[in-house]
Amino acid sequence: MGLLDWAKSQFIDVIDWQDQTNDTILHQYDCRGNEIKNGAKLIVRESQAAVFINEGELGDVFQPGTVELTTQNIPVLTSLKSWKYAFNSPFKAEVYFVNTKVFTAQKWGTPNVFYVRDQDFGRVSLRAFGTYSFRVADPGMFVQKISGTKSEFRVGEIAEELRSLIITNLIAAIGESKVSLLDLAANYKTLGDICAKNLNTSDYGLQFTQFLINSISLPEELQKKLDEGTGMNMLGDMNRYQQMSMADAMKTAASNPGGGGGMEGMM
Repeated sequence: MGLLDWAKSQFIDVIDWQDQTNDTILHQYDCRGNEIKNGAKLIVRESQAAVFINEGELGDVFQPGTVELTTQNIPVLTSLKSWKYAFNSPFKAEVYFVNTKVFTAQKWGTPNVFYVRDQDFGRVSLRAFGTYSFRVADPGMFVQKISGTKSEFRVGEIAEELRSLIITNLIAAIGESKVSLLDLAANYKTLGDICAKNLNTSDYGLQFTQFLINSISLPEELQKKLDEGTGMNMLGDMNRYQQMSMADAMKTAASNPGGGGGMEGMM
């Protein structure tokens, strides 16, 4: 290989990324110190975005498609590098591919109890569990504020942060809804919708596409008392049912001349 051929081999002429995992949110393209060739081809696949960073500053963000990298197609990077005229030389930049697909069935739960104030029971401790789905809606913001300079970023690395954010919003949603503890189960969807709305205002570059509450559990002692109360109510209803059945039977027997024997058997 001649010197000219070796020099050409150091220039990157195709930039792309094929994700082989199920949980990678961000991947930095490995330039290995090489420069990107003028006119290089950038391939951004569906459910991807490509983010260019120049010396720590956010450059151009590309959506799915194939792009030839020239001054016309990278205006922000051109401005950052102060290219006043069309350039003919290779250049350096950090390139990050962001996975914009929806990451589904992510589990959340309260590591400890949290407290709410209820109009019937006062201050009560609760636990809650559920699932959520999310995607990167603003790749540039995500790179700037979350992933930073990491060469790879996976779902598990942000799970703890999202869980804390979810719990904070859930507590606020329960207070905002003013739903009593006895009616929580019937309002899981309403509470979930409130949480999703509030979560999507967070400054993370993420969008929560679904937020589900699977259960909100009461303290064991309170749940036991509620179950006992339900049992007593059911017993009371049964007694009333038996009394009404007896009264109906007596009326039927009284109106039936041949029903005396039946009533005698019942007395």
